Amino acid sequence: MKAIIDYETEKYIENHTSDVSRILQQNYRETNLTTYFPQMLAGKVQAKFLEMVCRMIRPERVLEIGTFTAYSAIAMAAGLPDNALLFTIEVNKELEAMIHKYIKLAGMEEKIKLLLGDALQIIPKLDEQFDLVFIDADKEQYFDYYELAFEKVKPGGFFLVDNVLWNGKAVKDDSPDKETQGIRRFNEHVKNDQRVEQVILSVRDGLMLIRKL
Repeated sequence: MKAIIDYETEKYIENHTSDVSRILQQNYRETNLTTYFPQMLAGKVQAKFLEMVCRMIRPERVLEIGTFTAYSAIAMAAGLPDNALLFTIEVNKELEAMIHKYIKLAGMEEKIKLLLGDALQIIPKLDEQFDLVFIDADKEQYFDYYELAFEKVKPGGFFLVDNVLWNGKAVKDDSPDKETQGIRRFNEHVKNDQRVEQVILSVRDGLMLIRKL
């Protein structure tokens, strides 16, 4: 993952951010050693940001679209109140064992529920109202994830959407790849969506925070 800020500044930010748990540190190492695309992993700064957002808004129901190896799910669950539940959707069934391993190591079995399969099929079947939705999955499908989840978010609830700057390529309109175009489509849609208000934060690869009015 190419940083949108220079390396020296990025390291300064990391060095002045509280450490994540030992379990997340272990997850980070194993993900980098055993998966094909470890750059998909949320880093320490983003993990602490997600945890603190959960501590601030205290959501009772959270939906994560894109589990990967459960790093961000565990980070968010650490900030949830005792009665909360986080649903996380992962399409890659080969990651199931690793996901369950780290959920158990983190002691989060009662807080995190893994749903395996295509999010576009799973989301409509969820009989829940969410306080927070975190999107970090197939960039081409961001628009669809957002629209499918929207009706399941409570008024005043939030979306957090990762990679909305996409290595800076989302800023330009001449990037032909489908992932960049998917992110640009999503960003423009939210910009013009009168149902919400939003802000883009330059955390890692760009995070958009959206509040449903």
